[in-house]
Amino acid sequence: ELLLGKLSMDHRPLEIADNGNALRAERIGFAKLAQLAFDGCDLRPLLQETLRKIDEGTASAGETIDLSVIAQLLGNKQAGLDIQTQVLSFQRLFRSPCVSVNPTLRVLALAAAMDVGGNTPIEFLIEDFDIELTTLYVVPGTPLAPLPDHDVAIVVASDSEECRDALKEMAQLASRWPRPLLNAPHRVANLDRDKLCRLLRGVPGLEIPDTLAATRVWLEGLASAAVALTDISDGLAFPVIVRPRGSHAGVGLAKVDDRSALAGYLAERTEQDFFVSPFIDYSSTDGVFRKYRIAFVDGRPFAGHMAIAERWDIWYLNAGMTFDSDKRREEEKFMRDFDTDFSLRHRDALCAISDRVGLDYFTIDCAENKRGELLLFEADNTAVVHNMDSPDVFPYKAPHMRMIFDAFARMLHRRAQSSAEQAA
Repeated sequence: ELLLGKLSMDHRPLEIADNGNALRAERIGFAKLAQLAFDGCDLRPLLQETLRKIDEGTASAGETIDLSVIAQLLGNKQAGLDIQTQVLSFQRLFRSPCVSVNPTLRVLALAAAMDVGGNTPIEFLIEDFDIELTTLYVVPGTPLAPLPDHDVAIVVASDSEECRDALKEMAQLASRWPRPLLNAPHRVANLDRDKLCRLLRGVPGLEIPDTLAATRVWLEGLASAAVALTDISDGLAFPVIVRPRGSHAGVGLAKVDDRSALAGYLAERTEQDFFVSPFIDYSSTDGVFRKYRIAFVDGRPFAGHMAIAERWDIWYLNAGMTFDSDKRREEEKFMRDFDTDFSLRHRDALCAISDRVGLDYFTIDCAENKRGELLLFEADNTAVVHNMDSPDVFPYKAPHMRMIFDAFARMLHRRAQSSAEQAA
């Protein structure tokens, strides 16, 4: 609090350091490592080679931060985070691979010390462009690393408990940033589930379930009948959806039908904080569930993907899209007709979401309820939008991903150019 107080009183613009570029460590980066893992490549030899270099004292900071990512991709999240903490104690600037030795744009990403899902995976969005990406990790309570020269910056930290302090520090620095700063941190701070439902409440044509924060103690009381659901919210009744606060990709997500089921759920979980929301049956007339990811770039929505499954708790990897040609044909139609069908039908709701969230880039996961309204599950600035899928299995996806990537690159260039023209 003392540090943030000092920063808030300092109105001097931050300065680009003469040695900022020289202090960057070269890394392979999350996008390329994730692509290798997605393609089934064995990352263990690279892990062992980096560990050998560490033992010999020859590993670079970039190689070591890549080791943090590799460990997480191999399923050892805690080891990866421990490695990251050690690296960030002495190195905070990292340069990702660039397709050009003479990039036309230099982007600085402001990240938090989080797991691989906790910051916007921006590398996927720009890896095929002549755009240079440097990532600056903001570590609360420590001096800011020297700023490398850049044309535009973007906040990539999320609105999660683990990122909260870093996000507050970014908000303190935002007004003094020497270049255009996208995804303003005070707007990112509206995205956690309990805040988002309040932000978007009352939008015509949009249903967003009330999401409430609940402690383990409160849920244990509910399971034992010591408290009632109505004690936390009027009208809330079983079944409800429960998930650990900060979880992603369905980890810990469950539909709880009664007190007994809740007791069983808590017996299997160790977390202390949870989100609770009403269960909404969003199955279509054929009894199948359909879930959509929409990417917003500079206010415009784009089709990200469509997942189809017989289960309500869908995310793309558990929907079996790879093995079902009928599902893929439906997804292809959704993406092809997005601007004239889905986006048009939900235009007012999508526009309101974009306006109220107010971020330059973010995604939503959504469905349609039984009244045909847009049903919103979450909005996020860190969901993965990628082009890793096999072109043989998903030949229709690459053009739509390219539309998102092109729009993102154009936005970066436009914001940088506008700032340069104003300064001239």
